[in-house]
Amino acid sequence: MVLWSANYVIVKSALVAAPPAGFNLLRLIVGAVALLVALRVREGTIALPRRDLVSLALLGFVGFTLYQVLWGTALLTTTAGDSALIIGAAPALIALFAVAIGSDRLTWTKGLGALVALAGVALVVTAGTGIHLGAAGLGDLLTLGAAASWALYIAVGTPLFRRVSPIASAAWAVTFGALWLAPLGGAEVISAPSVYLQPGVIVALLYSGLLAVALSQVLVMRAIPVLGPMRFANFQFLMPPLTVVLGAVVLGEPIHAGQVVGGAVIIAGILLARRDASVAFRARARGPA
Repeated sequence: MVLWSANYVIVKSALVAAPPAGFNLLRLIVGAVALLVALRVREGTIALPRRDLVSLALLGFVGFTLYQVLWGTALLTTTAGDSALIIGAAPALIALFAVAIGSDRLTWTKGLGALVALAGVALVVTAGTGIHLGAAGLGDLLTLGAAASWALYIAVGTPLFRRVSPIASAAWAVTFGALWLAPLGGAEVISAPSVYLQPGVIVALLYSGLLAVALSQVLVMRAIPVLGPMRFANFQFLMPPLTVVLGAVVLGEPIHAGQVVGGAVIIAGILLARRDASVAFRARARGPA
């Protein structure tokens, strides 16, 4: 969560100079190469069972290609703090997606909690932009779409993440994400290659690719099978406040009262939405007696 929080600020700074799709393609490539090398060294092969290739290709598109396009584009007009607060609503969406795919049951607490969390998102959005849909408001909506894509990635991918090793899951999901993004991102890189050679952009690519993508994804893939998607989501509570503070210190972004209130409402909604889900997940994790 610490690495991800800093990544919001670093990527936001880099996107001042570099187009988002090209930057995100390059950072995914950096992360994919690092992960594939680590996979080869650790497990002796980068091969996957054939039955998992299609699943990881689709998960890579949802969790990395779609997420990166929405999130990177949104960061051009929204603040790093707002972005992290809205992405912080993903755990409530994870609970709803778990219900939709049949891995959890719908209860009134989940439905009410999701509505409360989305009300918190609305508070965050209106704190900075009001109720009109300007550029910043559109950026917040795109960020909400990114949160939904990440939630779908976690909820749908958890069974596969338990079956495939953490480093293999991360390596191939990121690799497929880069492949899906290549046509759009590659066009941006080819059109203006010099912007990606600026020292600040290179540092951002290395940090984001090696730490925020490669190392963080291994940690995530290792944590989810042990904790489950709901308990893992608890740790995402740390990211929004850290990012808001870093955005204020590094980028000079203002901290609005609506952000603070909205963040608290989001957390309250997530806790409510996941109250029953955590109990159900622990019961399933124990397995048959």
